[in-house]
Amino acid sequence: MSGRAVVRARTTATVAVFGLRIAYGVALVAAPERLARRWLGPAAATPPTQVPLRALGVREIILHVGALEAALNDRPVRSWLAASAAGDLSDITATLVARRGLPGGAPAATAIVAGASAALSAGLAAVSPR
Repeated sequence: MSGRAVVRARTTATVAVFGLRIAYGVALVAAPERLARRWLGPAAATPPTQVPLRALGVREIILHVGALEAALNDRPVRSWLAASAAGDLSDITATLVARRGLPGGAPAATAIVAGASAALSAGLAAVSPR
């Protein structure tokens, strides 16, 4: 694979990750209960829980729109990827702290999903030239 093809593949992967994270944020804002019921249980249906879920969605949108804009304009993305991974790690930590009040399996599922997302972002950051 040529150097140009590697750069194109890396950029495509990065843009795809950012796009999926934006879609996730939009879904959290639009339908927090639907996305968070398995994670948070019946509390996901309550307005006091939906407030931080929607805020989490907005965090995802803002962070990843900025990241996507940087990627599409050939600007550095490593710090954006690091911030994305840090958000995932904070989700894991918050879930583990509250594990006793969450549905069975939620902490493990969060660790797997958010951990994989953090690892993907970290991997992309590691191969990003800047």
